[in-house]
Amino acid sequence: ALSQVQFIRAWAVQVTHFPTLKLHMTGSMMGATVEQFNHAKSQMGTLKEDPGNEAKLKIYALFKQATQGPCNTPKPGMLDFVGKAKWDAWKSLGSVSQEDARQQYVDLIDSLLAAEGPAVAAQPTGSAATFDTLLVSTEDNITTIRLNRPQKKNAITVEMYNEVIKALEQAGKDDSVITVITGSGDFYCSGNDLTNFTKIPEGGIEQMAKDAGELLREFVKAFIDFPKPLVAVVNGPAVGVSVTLLGLFEIVYATERATFHTPFSQLGQSPEGCSSYTFPKIMGNAKASEMLLFNKKLSAVQACAQGLVTEVFPDSSFQTEVATRLKAYAKLPRNSLALSKQLIRGTEKERLHTVNDQEVERLVERWLSDECMQAIMSFFQAKAKL
Repeated sequence: ALSQVQFIRAWAVQVTHFPTLKLHMTGSMMGATVEQFNHAKSQMGTLKEDPGNEAKLKIYALFKQATQGPCNTPKPGMLDFVGKAKWDAWKSLGSVSQEDARQQYVDLIDSLLAAEGPAVAAQPTGSAATFDTLLVSTEDNITTIRLNRPQKKNAITVEMYNEVIKALEQAGKDDSVITVITGSGDFYCSGNDLTNFTKIPEGGIEQMAKDAGELLREFVKAFIDFPKPLVAVVNGPAVGVSVTLLGLFEIVYATERATFHTPFSQLGQSPEGCSSYTFPKIMGNAKASEMLLFNKKLSAVQACAQGLVTEVFPDSSFQTEVATRLKAYAKLPRNSLALSKQLIRGTEKERLHTVNDQEVERLVERWLSDECMQAIMSFFQAKAKL
């Protein structure tokens, strides 16, 4: 049997001596747009087959060239065979422009998708319900709920709160094995859309705070009571409630460029999503306090080291690697997974509901405080000056 070093060396030699991959250059001579490039990146996750080491190296190299330009990092050491193979692939692109690299990247992803044959359209979750702020689909036993306000960094409006509750209710009853939540575009979610606080109902600010509290209570409750494994695919920066909810997921996968930020005290508010209970349990009181009290922003690697994130992947291969994991999980027996989750989570569900109620009660108080009002006004004033 080969030793680990011999195996890595053999793999590295193999992937660096493939014949040059032929691309179908069908794109514009001006190069693909950033939107087309981002779309191609997200399409990687729909590949059903492993494209092989040669294609993965090419994808990696083109992604680096498109986002950073020509290779500008030191050559890895001789014993870092995998790193050297990646570096060589990137270096081989020479002075190819970022625009051309984007186009080649798009063409390569398109050619890989075309080689697998016509795509099968994803079926809508549950009934034929449609959503204005979400993209919801079920395919290969996986229901995906995608926050879909990319132009607003997927900030959560009142409408989106209600639609996520409805989407989770449907996903809990459909035939899928696992449910995934992710974001469209470059952000996972930027937290609450603060314009929610500018829509004062007839009952005044007190009524607004009360209504917002009840909506938040039901929103978090939908996550606490969700019967199947929940997976967060954090495709970019995450802020506020999108971070605090992560303690209610079974698995959290993140791209290396993701960040995790809960600036509650900065906005005169307090934690939600059961994070006042789950975060100290996950990462310890001191680390949880840094985030929830003192607004510390964590990188993906830091969040993983502290137990908030399950695993971090390179941005260039994030969608493909996560899709491979999810497809494997989706082949597991649905009832067995649901019953196992019930055993793991069931003992603390009552506690989570109590924490949710307490957090909402405190938040309603904070929303009505002068401190919170001043912080939100300052936010909008600063934004208006930009």
